Amino acid sequence: MTTRLYREDLVLPVAELGAENPLPPLVKPEQVQQVANLEELPADLAEGLGYGQLDTVLPCRLQDGYTRERTERSVPALVLENDHVRATILPSLGGRLYSLYSKEDDREMLYRNPVLQPANLALRGAWFAGGVEWNLGSTGHTTLTCAPMHAAEVGGPDGTPILRLWEWERTRDLPYQVDFWLPDGSDFLLVGVRVRNPHDHDVPVYWWSNIAVEQTPRTRVVAPADSAWHYGYGGRLDLVGVPEHHHRELTYPARHRSAADYFFEIPEESRRWIAAVDGDGFGLAQVSTSRQRGRKLFVWGESAGGRRWQDWLSPGAEGYLEIQAGLARTQLEHLRLPAGEEWDWLEAYGPVRARSSVVHGSDWAAAQAEVRRRLPDGPTFEGLLAAWRTVAEAEPRKPLYEGSGWGALELHRMLTSLPGIPFAPETMGPEQAPWLALLEGEPFGGDPAVAPGGTLVNKYWRELLEYAPAGWATSYHHGVARWRAGEREDAVAAWRESVELAENPWALRNLAIATESPELYRRALELAPDVPALAVEAIAAQVPERALELIERLQPEIRALGRIRLLEARARLALGEVDGMLAIFDAGFDVADVREGETSLSDTWVAAQKLLAEVGRAVRPLPGRYDFRMSAE
Repeated sequence: MTTRLYREDLVLPVAELGAENPLPPLVKPEQVQQVANLEELPADLAEGLGYGQLDTVLPCRLQDGYTRERTERSVPALVLENDHVRATILPSLGGRLYSLYSKEDDREMLYRNPVLQPANLALRGAWFAGGVEWNLGSTGHTTLTCAPMHAAEVGGPDGTPILRLWEWERTRDLPYQVDFWLPDGSDFLLVGVRVRNPHDHDVPVYWWSNIAVEQTPRTRVVAPADSAWHYGYGGRLDLVGVPEHHHRELTYPARHRSAADYFFEIPEESRRWIAAVDGDGFGLAQVSTSRQRGRKLFVWGESAGGRRWQDWLSPGAEGYLEIQAGLARTQLEHLRLPAGEEWDWLEAYGPVRARSSVVHGSDWAAAQAEVRRRLPDGPTFEGLLAAWRTVAEAEPRKPLYEGSGWGALELHRMLTSLPGIPFAPETMGPEQAPWLALLEGEPFGGDPAVAPGGTLVNKYWRELLEYAPAGWATSYHHGVARWRAGEREDAVAAWRESVELAENPWALRNLAIATESPELYRRALELAPDVPALAVEAIAAQVPERALELIERLQPEIRALGRIRLLEARARLALGEVDGMLAIFDAGFDVADVREGETSLSDTWVAAQKLLAEVGRAVRPLPGRYDFRMSAE
């Protein structure tokens, strides 16, 4: 079969993403990974950990409007297929490589999630498990993981079609492309990645390819390393031996009790690869050219919380693990992309057919060599990178999917274009319209009762806002841009001006955050009682008595939300109403946006049991429904 590129949509149980949160994310949630032992780390690693961290995902807004209700619906998919491999990509969901199927082995090589259920693990909130995710931006799952990308067909250097996806990553203002290439006769899918810095200043860069594979009791992860940086979600990053750590084979994910990251320390002279193989020796390998330095193993762990997370992300399915590949040694670092430069590299994904007795043997070096000899030949692979570069800037010949209009707006402002990744002016829509008008000196309009659109916050737009025609919306946006720049006092002044020009709940809410004012939150909620996100924030900011008062006034559909139910339970517990708190938990509820690393559900239950024990009443174990603890302790 000659390589084909075609559309074949998937029909899956899907939980809709829902509307974006209209409130700008002024404060980033506490990071799951925080390193407290920086002084113990090598200087270059510590420096990377301290560089480029984001305080907020602005100008993006959060995606937290999803629920746990799933219905069958069609999901756009693009397929590359030859005699050996069929690769399925989802252009509407960050270009996720959803499936990589080996026709020769009649087996799926990735973890193919049977449902699409968003959960709160990404920088913007919504994320789903499975396949291969392409992460550009900052530590965490990319802002584009549940967003559309532009897609088109490009002619490959060998005459086969290449599927190109591209977008504009807005937190860093970086355009990038991901090219899928499946040469005739190849059983490895090639993925060319290019990140460009079109600016006159350096930009922090973070890239990790996040690869989900099925986990069985005998799945083993193999990489060309004899040590790894271990992060166990306890605040420490420690160098440990591979394959054994604390007298346990860390390369077997099913043997881990708690969630953990292992960043393999690959020698400079070694090829860059990682693989996961099952008990029969079959599995998936990922190999890349040298720029993609890092490799990682992530496990959820076999504790009750770890199993709960896997079921939460893939209801009713088997467990999975992640092997990952990045530009830096760890996911906690950012690298410096110089002004005007671009970085590119080539990745390959394909089958490993290893001898089980060797790859699962006690000789780690032999297991590594067994996988290594199944990988594409090194010189040939470097030649493929050179071949791909000859078409990396070729203009697309057939559009296949449309992404956002933000790239087109930025290039329009910059009066430039980017070869090979055309951000066409016609892709700009209602979200970009007010900012396009601002470039022409037109004022922001809009009803103060209606949430304004998202705010652009880079230095160019912030300067334009300084000279924009006055109005409540201009002052509102100006405040958000100033806040993002760290100009907190000036942001407060702008939002106060916005409220003076026209009282509006949006500037009041921002002032409530900036001044830590429960009263301003209450006034904002009075003006916009039908905004669930505002209700959550306003109630969380109140003392328990006031929180319950606000909850009583909520519309029934908002009061029924899981996050509101949890806030009510916590308020009742704080007031000593243990039975009222337990009644809420016993009735059952789900917090659809429970965050990775968040233990508010289990903490509330445990606190209630302590109070019961103090008065001699029977205590109960934490129901599995509420156990999202990533540590077994």
